Amino acid sequence: MTDQDAAERDDTIFPEGSRNQRRDHERRSGRSSGLAWLRESVIILVSALLLSLIVKTFLVQAFFIPSESMHETLIEGDRVLVSKLRPGPFDLRRGDIVVFKDPGGWLSGATAPQPSEARKVVNEALTFVGLLPQDAGEHLIKRIIGLPGDHVACEGDGAPVTVNGVPIEEPYLAPGAVPSISAFDITVPEGTLWLMGDNRGASADSRANMGSPGGPYMPVENVVGTAFVTVWPFDRAGTLTNPTDTFAAVPDPA
Repeated sequence: MTDQDAAERDDTIFPEGSRNQRRDHERRSGRSSGLAWLRESVIILVSALLLSLIVKTFLVQAFFIPSESMHETLIEGDRVLVSKLRPGPFDLRRGDIVVFKDPGGWLSGATAPQPSEARKVVNEALTFVGLLPQDAGEHLIKRIIGLPGDHVACEGDGAPVTVNGVPIEEPYLAPGAVPSISAFDITVPEGTLWLMGDNRGASADSRANMGSPGGPYMPVENVVGTAFVTVWPFDRAGTLTNPTDTFAAVPDPA
C-alpha cells in the first residue's frame, strides 16, 4: 500500500470534518464535566451549611469558657458542646451545667477586644452556621442548684448548701472552695432556677445578683442548653456528667 493509499485510508476513517467535530465534542465534554463538578461542589457545600445550621439551631451548639467561675470543672479557654434537648424534650435537673443568656446585670463590665469589621462579619457568619463557637457575648455558664419551687439555703461561712432541707455534698467544687461564704435562704420562683458556679469564691452567680436588674433567679426561657462535653483543648476533652448522687436524697419541693 502506497503512502497515498494510506493517506486516503486515514481520510476515510477520520475525515477532517469528523476530527473537528470530535475536538468540539471533547471541549464540550470537558466544559460539561467542569460544570457538573462545580454544581456538585456547590450542592455539597450548601447541604453541609444547612445541616450545620439545623444542628446548631435544634441540637448542639459550641461555646467557650471566658472566666474562672467554673474551676476546675471548666477553665478559661475550654470549648464545650451544649445540648439543646434540655430544656426541651428533656427536663432540666439539679446539677446540670447550663449556658444561659444574661437576664440583665449578671455580666461584669469588662469588655473583650473588638475585632475589625471584616473579621467581625466573617466570625458572625461562621458562628451563625455553627462552624465557630458562640462568643461569650451575652451568655454565661453555671450549675443548677435549685429548680422551680426548691427551698435553697446556706448559713454561710463555709456551711453546706441545703436543698429542701437536705445538706448536699458537692464534689465538683474547686479545690479550696467552700459552699458559700455568704448566707442566703430562698425559695426558687416558678419558671426560674437558682444557679451557682463551681468556683464559689470567684463566681458572680445567683448569690451575687440579689439586687441586679434581672434578679438572682434565672428564667428557664433564658437557658440555651446543657453542657455535656469538653472538646478543646484535647488534653482536657471529656464528658461533663451530672452528679446525680449529690442530689439523690433531695426530695421534691413541698
